[in-house]
Amino acid sequence: MPPAVVLHLHLHHPPREDPWLGHLPRDPESFPDHDPLARAERKCYRPLAAARVTDPDGRVRRIVDVFTHASFDVAPTLLAWMARRTPATYGAVLAADRASARRTGYGNAIAHPYHHSILPLLSRRDKVTEVRWGLAEFARHFGRAAEGMWLPEMAVDDETLDVLAQEGVRFTLLAPHQLDGAPRGGRPGRYRTSGGRELTVCTYDAEIGHDVAFGPLVRDGLAWAARLRARLHEHADVPSPVVAVAANAETFGLHHRFGEKALAGVLDALGRPGRGSGGLPEAPTPVVNFASVLAAEPATDELRVHARTSWSCLHGLGRWQEACGCRYDASTDQRWRAPLVAALAELRTAVDERFAAEGGALFGHLPGGADAARDAYNGAPATDRVPADALALAGGVVPETADPVWARELLEMAREALAMADSDGIGADDLADPATQAVLAHAARAATLAGPRAEVASARLRRALSMLAGDHAAAGAARAILERLTPVGPPLAVRVAAGVAAVDAVGAPDGPPPAWWADVDRSAPNAPVIHVADRRLGDGATYVVTVDVPSANAAPGRAVRRADIDARAVTILVRPVPGAPGARPAFADALGAALKLGDLPEPARVCVELALRRAVVQRLLDAEDRARLAAGEARLRVLAGAALVQAIDALGEELRHEDFFDSTLGPRSPNAAVSGPAVARVLGLADLAESAGAGTPFDAQTALYRLGLSLPRAARAQLAPLAWRLGFSARGWRELDDGTPGAER
Repeated sequence: MPPAVVLHLHLHHPPREDPWLGHLPRDPESFPDHDPLARAERKCYRPLAAARVTDPDGRVRRIVDVFTHASFDVAPTLLAWMARRTPATYGAVLAADRASARRTGYGNAIAHPYHHSILPLLSRRDKVTEVRWGLAEFARHFGRAAEGMWLPEMAVDDETLDVLAQEGVRFTLLAPHQLDGAPRGGRPGRYRTSGGRELTVCTYDAEIGHDVAFGPLVRDGLAWAARLRARLHEHADVPSPVVAVAANAETFGLHHRFGEKALAGVLDALGRPGRGSGGLPEAPTPVVNFASVLAAEPATDELRVHARTSWSCLHGLGRWQEACGCRYDASTDQRWRAPLVAALAELRTAVDERFAAEGGALFGHLPGGADAARDAYNGAPATDRVPADALALAGGVVPETADPVWARELLEMAREALAMADSDGIGADDLADPATQAVLAHAARAATLAGPRAEVASARLRRALSMLAGDHAAAGAARAILERLTPVGPPLAVRVAAGVAAVDAVGAPDGPPPAWWADVDRSAPNAPVIHVADRRLGDGATYVVTVDVPSANAAPGRAVRRADIDARAVTILVRPVPGAPGARPAFADALGAALKLGDLPEPARVCVELALRRAVVQRLLDAEDRARLAAGEARLRVLAGAALVQAIDALGEELRHEDFFDSTLGPRSPNAAVSGPAVARVLGLADLAESAGAGTPFDAQTALYRLGLSLPRAARAQLAPLAWRLGFSARGWRELDDGTPGAER
């Protein structure tokens, strides 16, 4: 094989789905994107599939699909999210693997354990499940068996490598400082585990990798290509030398804006003839993947691995166990980590004990027993099926058992226990980090599913968090986590049914949360019947749901108030259907549960709020303003403020109209001013401006003040409630009578 280059991209972003409902909460800090995953996809993953190579004048010369040339791995949780939310990027990743297989004989994609967990910190049993789930997900998405597997944070020990070899993985990638005896010239080596199994270990150029991630190369593709060729020349005496670079994919576009252009530039430069020693031309440099390297030149040199090391922590695995000092933000400390890790370990032990004790009764008749059932479950809920009954729709693979609901509860409990070992949460700088809070949310669901057996461990976890709340800077975050560990409010099935009914009431095209299935039966005479079921547990319920959405379709003359877009305005009454699934006696005998908009799952709540706001905007802004808003030419807060000033001016014209007043006696009707359409419009626009973030606009207050000065005392008194709404004190509005031009009228 001629001298070659391998560029490897690691695609992973911390999963933050709500473990109870399966949706990703909105993150205000990611605006204009919905959440961090959506931001990473827009700024990084999508550009990598269509990176630009530009000429010096900035014009596009080529568009390069980086994934067709670079080796890569995608964490299964991220790949599943792409499949659901960004099918174009997902399709580009799969197509790139197929294209690279046609070009080199081997696909560029390699596998990844199911969760981004530090495998050396897991039991062998959990290592096996993580690897098997990861390999199964890879085969499901890419349609072939994986040859290699990426280790999260390259965290390694002998047992981890033995599990990889046991499960048929041919190779993995480690940092140079994790190895002794690595062959020269970037060639791969062989590692023999204590269990007698063999695995090939590839490595990468740490110096060039550092300058890509933190130095100048991420901004200069030509300089990067020159460095790679220079390194190959240094190893000209080595047969078939290889220079590999490994980096987080987020480096290109997310951490360094337009970093994908440098990556496209280096691929473009390597694909063209270069200049060798003495300025002589040389052939293009092949860019291949690790599998094709191993096929051409199998590893022969033995090497040794430094156990319990990683590529991102100078202290081995300290970053995921203690306050080792490795952090991005120097102002933080990690005193919280050790007690939290210990408490999570105790909870995991309780979960494992319940699974072992009860799994034997449920799965003992199967080859491999409960462990084999867990390995086959594969964790991923099936979110694309709408079956006739609740049990048929649950996700994962569950074998025939005497009690399928019980079986699913155990398997989901085990899945949550694995999810709470995610390295991003345990290795975060601060307890307030969203990734850490996501880990605790998975712990909460695992403890709930584990039931009484986990009560002692849950109490230990609460005590650890309570202590952290007392002496840690993120006390507020610790208290928030404590609240999440004790879910309160209506049952999940009730909240989901209420959300589905509320969305249906405003005519919005939205469905239940991803982890739930729902069906709306509108044949009932008074209110729709909602069937809901947890896709993972198969636990179904049926409810009659009545939704009261005030003013959603109010007549144009009716006062449009903040109630139209306020979470307190929507009332949803949920009543179980007697004898239907989920109608538990304690709840079925009650009249029902009354919910507000704030009780709904976030996607449903946001959907209803937006629908109501659209209805308000439709009635309160004229056609020209609505067109400017839709075109992005103006923001809602600006338009609402300007419309409010115009509405106050229009109100003044109406009040000064000769037919409205009876000379000096004031309005013909005592309530004319406070109940008319003009006042209703002012009130509605004031609320719309406030909800859009404009508060009470300065110009609107000024317009109302000047209107008050121009009116007789009787008319001004009628406007007192409106003046109060726009921020005037009762006394101040009354004292406009003292020496004002309108006081003598």
